[in-house]
This record gives sequence, structure tokens and C-alpha cells, in this order.
Amino acid sequence: MKIYLFIVSLFFCGITYAQTSISGSVKDSKNQPVPGANVKVAGESAGTVTDSDGNFKLTTTKKPPFDVEISSVGYGAKKVSVTSNNQNVSVALSDEENKLDEIVVSASRTPERVLESPVTIERMSLKDIKATTAATYYDGLENLKEVHFNTSSLGFKSINTRGFATVANTRFLQLVDGMDNSSPALNFVLGNLIGVSELDVANVELLPGASSALYGANAFNGIMFMNSKSPFTNQGLSFYFKYGQTTQEVAGTNDYWDFGIRAAHAFTKHFAAKANFTFLKATEWIADDRKDLTVNNVGSDPNPNYDGLNVYGDEVSTNIKSVGQSLFNLGLIPSQSLVNLLPNYNVARTGYAEKDLNDNTVKSVKADFSLHFKPWDDDNEIIFQHKLGLGNTIYQGANRYALKNFFINQTKLEFKGKNYFVRGYMTDENAGDSYDMRFAAWNLNNAWKDNQTWFGQYAGAYIQSTLGGATPQQAHAIARSTADTGRFLPGSPEYASALASVTADPDLVTGSKFKDQSKLYHADVNYNFKDIIKVAEIQLGGSYRQYEMNSGGTIFTDYDGPLRYDEYGAYAQLQKKLMKDGRLKFTGSVRYDKSQNFDGFFSPRLSFVYSAGANKQHNFRASYQTGFRNPTTQDQYIGLNLGPFALIGSAPDNLSRFVETFDVSTAGQLINGGNATRTLDGNDAYNNSYTLTSFQTFAATGNTADLQVADIDLVKPEKVQAFDIGYRSVVNNDLTVDISGYYNIYNDFLNQSRVVTPFYGTVGTDSSNLAVQQTYGALANGDRRIYQVYNNSKAEVTSLGFGIGLSKKVYKDFELSANYNYAEYTFDQADDPSFIPSFNTPKHRVKASLGNQKLFKNFGFNTNVRWNTEYLWQASFADGMVPENVVFDAQINYAIPKLKSVLKVGANNLFGEDYIQVIGAGSIGQQWFASITINP
Repeated sequence: MKIYLFIVSLFFCGITYAQTSISGSVKDSKNQPVPGANVKVAGESAGTVTDSDGNFKLTTTKKPPFDVEISSVGYGAKKVSVTSNNQNVSVALSDEENKLDEIVVSASRTPERVLESPVTIERMSLKDIKATTAATYYDGLENLKEVHFNTSSLGFKSINTRGFATVANTRFLQLVDGMDNSSPALNFVLGNLIGVSELDVANVELLPGASSALYGANAFNGIMFMNSKSPFTNQGLSFYFKYGQTTQEVAGTNDYWDFGIRAAHAFTKHFAAKANFTFLKATEWIADDRKDLTVNNVGSDPNPNYDGLNVYGDEVSTNIKSVGQSLFNLGLIPSQSLVNLLPNYNVARTGYAEKDLNDNTVKSVKADFSLHFKPWDDDNEIIFQHKLGLGNTIYQGANRYALKNFFINQTKLEFKGKNYFVRGYMTDENAGDSYDMRFAAWNLNNAWKDNQTWFGQYAGAYIQSTLGGATPQQAHAIARSTADTGRFLPGSPEYASALASVTADPDLVTGSKFKDQSKLYHADVNYNFKDIIKVAEIQLGGSYRQYEMNSGGTIFTDYDGPLRYDEYGAYAQLQKKLMKDGRLKFTGSVRYDKSQNFDGFFSPRLSFVYSAGANKQHNFRASYQTGFRNPTTQDQYIGLNLGPFALIGSAPDNLSRFVETFDVSTAGQLINGGNATRTLDGNDAYNNSYTLTSFQTFAATGNTADLQVADIDLVKPEKVQAFDIGYRSVVNNDLTVDISGYYNIYNDFLNQSRVVTPFYGTVGTDSSNLAVQQTYGALANGDRRIYQVYNNSKAEVTSLGFGIGLSKKVYKDFELSANYNYAEYTFDQADDPSFIPSFNTPKHRVKASLGNQKLFKNFGFNTNVRWNTEYLWQASFADGMVPENVVFDAQINYAIPKLKSVLKVGANNLFGEDYIQVIGAGSIGQQWFASITINP
């Protein structure tokens, strides 16, 4: 009740002050609207920006008379006097470069000049969105400094800032109109699946460093804000249509379609509404890497134990001599001498290529609507918003997943005003007809012939062909052809029918469909006391979140019903300008967060910004903060059999929930007291295992001294100390300079480790111990299970990086910009031999652009180039080196003012070859597009 009264009191505090409203329009010297212009009250940081038609509305507590300052990049600033409430002003800006007064909000949860931001920040304005060379503005984010993409597919791209990110980047937070658009089940950002339409996006702000002190645990390595337009200030009907083609070596040349419409209207000054709809359809960047993941040391070509990277089903492998021995024991092979003709190594089943296991079609449907109420003649506003996304794409995690008819929706109710907001929202997702393509291949194989029969036929045919004089290579070919008799071939009716059956079956023993109807409930509140407390700007806020996992046992161990857990947090921030003219700005904040399964943590942040120069154009910043990241729902509650290994989350109550039963080898039964089966659970994985790396060494050397016991503790939150320095300036009102550097220290780094669990015996280092000796026998007999467990590294991990960005008009309206980023990490592998850092970031990156939006009347162009060095990719699906690549993009655009339209033609990866950003994902090819946007 006290919390309720506190929130209500904050609400009414925000509406007790007299308000002055100003509206108007901003145009250039040619009477064309200037979108994205900054409008603020002189002497205050509060402000707004103009919409795509150059219109704005601003509310302030100041009483007339006062001045309003209007500025925009590429134009000279102007000051207008306001003498009355509800005054309408019209401003014409002259063509003069002025980059000093761009406003951002996210760095401190309050409006401030971007030059005075206490931390590194990147921003994409309406002008930048129009000029992007990418097919979508979201893809254009890759051209921002400190941003690197991890592209899983054409429809699924994740943002990587400052490293340690896979496709599922759980260290990065993305807010769309204040709502976290991460998957409730898997906790990673879903790209632009449920983002903002390019017709509705107002701006994008990105903080590439730790932001836990204000935004909580998930903003560990960066946060991005996608803000949409208000229907009060951006009204009318807007439309865009794009057509293009994608070209890839594997997929060939295919059509690309993208369509969007936005409608917004203010019915009265108190009520407005808007709606958006977009549809995209294209052909996937097809993944078809046939690289063999096993070592062919048997002298036969092709490798009888072949395991292709993007071929699935061939992971099912067994020792073919052991198969023969089992057949002999059953009396199906008449003599031991025939068994001895079989080679003593593994043979794998014939798999299916990924490109044959899905339709390789990308579809995306997004829709949203919102109702906006302003009860009084001020900026207090009530917003009801609903967003949904539906689509088909490919996601790469531990396996490759075909997301088919994947559905996610968000519903929000928000109360906000000049100095406060109170919001609550729910995210609800449904996996639809999505499935695991590796399981699809396994069970597709089983649909036409079970594994026991296939390997038995292989062994028999190998023996017969060897007796007939065949060489080992010939014998393997004959054996595989014999065992593959009856195989469903891609494109056949039998194949299509079996694949449809397998992908519709949620039982992973016989099918591949995964269920997911998980939900997320979130509420947060913030109040800025700047109109009450004048000595400093003070903010208080807090949040509450509940996760509800509901996968029916196909992802999590929720076999008997949904699993739930809660998180909550609260924060405070103080900001004050010191010294003469407020040249030194201090910002201090602290946040406390508590998750149901872990101890609470405090995350403080301290920062100083010093503004030098007559116009405060030279800004030096330094900050220190600590942050933490709670283990994800996967880290805690996953229980997923992936075939070659299984994933087990480490929540204490999860260990006994994941159970598997295995057959014990004939030799193992002699050691194991005659038991033909062995049941393992998470307790065995975490408490009775050897490290995978030591087992692999032991397998090569046979030396039991090489085995190392896996010391696995249950997972706990990851912590970071982040040091950030920077300099940002506009030199001679022309050259923009942005220099930044960071150093991070990670402890208890959240990690996945691979371990090997023997079916019997007790792991240890005392080779004279009988129970330890039994584990040696289990490993030798193949009586073992590989698990991927979730824990914290005992190694201290550090990362550092720096970057510099420059932008300048080099001739008339030609804008040239370039930036360079360096990033690396260090840790001592000896401290944690099983630690997999997954830094997945190039050490060196260079990006540059050259453009002119006023090349001649109504005509503009822009070009981008990106280069990066090769880098190591590490993830649960596959590891490998990502080669160095250079990518060149370009676009030209032509405006038709009478039709309020813009025509654009662009191309991505011009003159380049197919390239990859993720090992196991499809190569990124070339794309061209042509678009028309009406009333942008």
C-alpha cells in the first residue's frame, strides 16, 4: 500500500506545475522541412526533436517570456522568443554546420547534449535513417562505431558491442519504446522481429558499455533504445515499398520484398492513435558448409565417420566393430573371425543437408497500434500499446533452429509526464511450428530405418564385401549403399511426408518440434525531482520482473508445468553541474537488484564530464561502474538432449529434474555389476565428471594421468568493473571528433563447460582406487555421456578497447566520416582449462562513409565501407576462424517534394564475395533494392 501511495504521489507531483506549450515548424532555406532538429528551452537541458515534416511540440514549466533554441546538424542555430502560452513559431534555418546541441536521453535517463554524455553513446537520427545504405535501418546500425553484427540468417541479426557475444547475446539489452524485446524463454534480443517500423522510428540511441547501474542486470555489455514517433506530432498516412534481389553462391538469385504502412491521427488535442504494419519476404542466406567436424585418421576417403557442419543426422555414430561384436553375441554373425574383419573405429549414418530440412524462406510480419490520451493541457500522457511479430527465419544456438510461424507480442500500459513514467508490460511468445533441424534429421533417418538396423546392415555388408576382395574404401562404399537402401531422398513425396510428420512431433525421441509459450511480466517506474529539488538533479526508480517458462519439457525441465521466478531492483541517481558556468558535470548512481535464486547486488556508477572551450565544445569524460548479469533462464533451467551432448541448467532444483537412461556396453556390464542400463541426472553431470579437454587428451595418449576432475559449482551472477574514458568535440564547428577507451574486469564470468560423465565409478585422481579405475573402464568402453553445464569461470577475464571516430564536411556538402575500433581480451587458460570465452569480436575494425544529401536539387547519395580482421568464433554449435572481410554498400536517393516521396536505390556487399560472421551460419551474399517512400 505504501508503494502504491508513493507512486500515486509521484504521479500528482508531476502534474501540479503550470505548463507552457509551444508548437511550430522548422524548415531550411529552400522551405523544405528539417526533420530531427533539436528544440530546447534556453538554459535548460529539456527539449524535443522535430518530426519527419519538421513539426514539433514542446512543454516546459517555465513561464513566458523565455527563449527557445533550434538547431540541427548541417544548419546554423536560431533563437526564438516565446511570449505567451500555446505560441506557434515558424523557423527557417540557414545551411550552416552546427553539431554542438544534439540531444540524447538514454545515457542518464534525462535530456542532455550528446557532447556532455557521461558515457560513450552512439545515435542514429532521422537524417541518418534516411541516408542509410542498408536495406533496412536496423541493418544500418552495423555502420555505427563499436557495433559488430553476428548474422545467423538474413532474418536474424544480433548486435555485439565489446565482445563476449554469440548469436544469442544475453549481455545486450534492447528496449523498444521502453519495452525489453528479448525472448522470455531464452533471454536474448530478437533483432528487429518485434522492433519499430522504419516509418515509425524517431531515433535510435546505443550505449555500447556496461549500463547496469541504471538499466539492470541485462544491460551488461550494452543497451539500445529504439524510440517511435508520437501520433500527436507525427500524423498522416505513410507508406513504403521495396523490391530487390539477393544473390548467394548456394541460394542463387532470389526476390526480396518489403512493404510497410503507418497511419497516425490526433483526433483532439487530448486523444491520438497510430497503427503500423510491415511485411517482408525473402530467401534465406542458406547455410551449406560441408566441412568435416571429425578427424579422418582411418585412411579412407570419404571419411566413414563424416560429420558435416551443416549436415545433420550424421552425428549418430558408433564403433562398427562393437556392432559386429553385438551381432556375434546374438548369433547373427557366425564366427569371431568375421567380426575381426570390421575396423575398430566409428562409422556415422548418412545425414541430410540443412538446405533440405527447411524451405529457406524468410518471412516477417509486424503490426502494432497504440492509443494516446492526454487528460490535461500539458505533457502528461497515458499510452496503451500492443505490438506483435510473426515470422519464419533461422536461429543458431546449440543447434540450428527453423523458426516457423514464430509469434511474439507485447502489451504495454504507460503513464508518463515531463519528469516521470510508470509502465507495465507483458511479453508473450509462441514457438508456433518451429523445430530443431538436427533432431529433424535424426528422426527422419529413424523414420525409414532405425539406427540398430542401419548399423547392423552396414557391418554385414562390410564383412561380405571384404570377403569378396574389396579394399576397405570399397567395402565402406558398398556397406553405406546397402545400409542406405530405402533412404528417403530430398524432393520425394516420402521425404516431404516424413519431414512434415517429424517437425510436427514435439517428442524429441521421435520428432523435432519445440514448444514455447513462455511469458515475461515487467513493471518499472522513474521520477525526476528536478522541479522540486534545485540543488541537484535527482532521480529515483525501480523495476519488477517475473519470468514464466512454459516449453512443455522441450527446452526446459518444465515437464510438469510452467516454471517461474522473480527479479526486482531499485536505483537512485544524482547529477550536478559544478564550477563556473557548470563546466564540470558529476553523475553518480547506484542500483540494487535481487533475483529469486541469487543474492542481491549493488551496481554503482560515478562519472565526470568536463566541458572546455568558449562554447563548451571540448568534452572530456571518465566513468567507473560495476555491473552484474544474472544467469539466464537457460543457465538455470534448461534440460535439452542435443544428441552428442546434453545441456543442463544449474539451478539447484533443476539438477534432479533432467534424467536420462543409457544402455551399458557388454564389457561395461562386467564392471558395473551386470547392470544393462544406467540412469544419469544433473547431479552426476555436475559432481561426477572429467573435463572434456582432459578426456580428449586421455583418448589420444591413453595416459590416465591426463584426466582432470571437473570442479563445477552451481552458477551465480557474473560481475564486471568497467572503466571508461573519452573525448568528444566539434572543432571549428566542422570536424567532429569522438575518442573512447575502456577496460573491463570480469569475475565469475558466466560460462558453459563441457564435461564427460562416466556411467559407473567415481571420478578422481587416485589411480589405485577401484572406483576411479571403474571410470577409466567406462571411458574406454564408450560408457560415457558428454554434458554442457553452466557455471562460472574461476579465471579473471579482462577486456580492453579503444576507438576513434571522425566526421567532416570535406567539400561543400560532402560528408566524410571514418572510425576505427580495437578490441581484445585476456585470461589465463591454466586457471580454467575448460573455459570457453566466446569473445567473437575482431581485434581491428575500420568503417568509413562518404555522402552528400544535397549533391544537387533533391538528389543525394551515401556510401559505406567496413573492414575487419579475422577472428575466432566460439559457440556451442561450432568453433572456427571467421575470415577477414571488406564490405562496400551504396545508395542514391531522389526526393519528389510535390508528392512527399523519396525514391532510393541501394546495394549491399557491392563487388564483394560471400562472407560469414558466424561459423555454421549461411554466407552473406549481395543484395540490391529499390524503394519508394511516401510521406516519410
